Amino acid sequence: MTMTGFPDLNAPSRVLLGPGPSMVHPRVLRAMMAPPVGHLDPYLLHLYQEEQSLLRYVFQTRNAWTFALSGTGTSGMEAALANLIEPGDAVLVAIHGYFGERMAEIAAGLGAEVDRIQRAPGEIFTVEEIASALARRRYKLLALVHAETSTGAEQLHIAEIAAAAHQHGALLVLDTVTSLGGIPVKVDEWDVDVAYSASQKNLGAPSGLAPITVSERARQVIERRKTPVVSFYLDLKRYAAYWGEAHAYHHTASASLHYALREALRLVAEEGLEQVFARTRAHAELLWQGLEELGASPFVPLEYRLPPLTTARVPQGVDAHRLRLRLLEEYNIEIAAGFGALRDTVWRIGLMGYSSRRENVTLLLAAMRELLHN
Repeated sequence: MTMTGFPDLNAPSRVLLGPGPSMVHPRVLRAMMAPPVGHLDPYLLHLYQEEQSLLRYVFQTRNAWTFALSGTGTSGMEAALANLIEPGDAVLVAIHGYFGERMAEIAAGLGAEVDRIQRAPGEIFTVEEIASALARRRYKLLALVHAETSTGAEQLHIAEIAAAAHQHGALLVLDTVTSLGGIPVKVDEWDVDVAYSASQKNLGAPSGLAPITVSERARQVIERRKTPVVSFYLDLKRYAAYWGEAHAYHHTASASLHYALREALRLVAEEGLEQVFARTRAHAELLWQGLEELGASPFVPLEYRLPPLTTARVPQGVDAHRLRLRLLEEYNIEIAAGFGALRDTVWRIGLMGYSSRRENVTLLLAAMRELLHN
């Protein structure tokens, strides 16, 4: 059969400086070229053991239930909520951006009685605000985004928020999609019950896997459910049986994606978490200084500004969409627009994983300077 009208695969090699995916290290690309094996092949099952160890390292946890779901970050979000929530459960969601609202929407769809507390885009919560909300009724869980991808704000004081949740009998579900591997995520020290993330951001692997870790406290809640988990695919007990010693069949996992994530995690471990955090911060500060000079100052205050993801104010009189389009067409650089109320007022610039390199910051700032001044 002759295919006409369809171009050969010749995907562009972009400088990915948006909110994800990030650029992929050459070692990760090479890992993906290895021959795939079956999802129950002894080689892959052995690889899972190393992958789990590395995931525990980046989550800074000893949780037994630590693995990578076959799906994007949203699958991690849905799995965390679906495994804990039963119909009629009271859930509190602290929303300071788009992805907090998504958590509330999913929780409501699972039959939870959802209460929301909200902050304006670019703001974060105080511990007192969350503690006061938790005192209003008996909640089964509190859901919160650590690093809000839509605004570039880092929610601070997670340990104190977790303590407040536990004091009021609630579990803490923490979204670490844009924080894991870019800024500290201390699951055990902070006493977080469930945290999930995504492979394609700070971890530097392609999209398609969602790391998740579950505390013993949350695991007991899941195992004592009165009703079945509504999703067969995202049932964490079934995942644990597949990843554990039984290796019970659950789904056909992609060996190639796990090769990639294992290699990406190895790169993080070789550099060291503290060094990764320092590099991410240093390149973010270089970006922030350059944006100030261009009249595109960061939107979020420095106190809780997120190093892996910056929201930059669009200068007055500048067509935000046209500049992004020209960056892509003329310089091969991808950045993203804002969400919702911030859509035409900010750009979102990511410096995550292999994208977080000094030459990328220099290139972006030089390109923006030319486009803004011509």
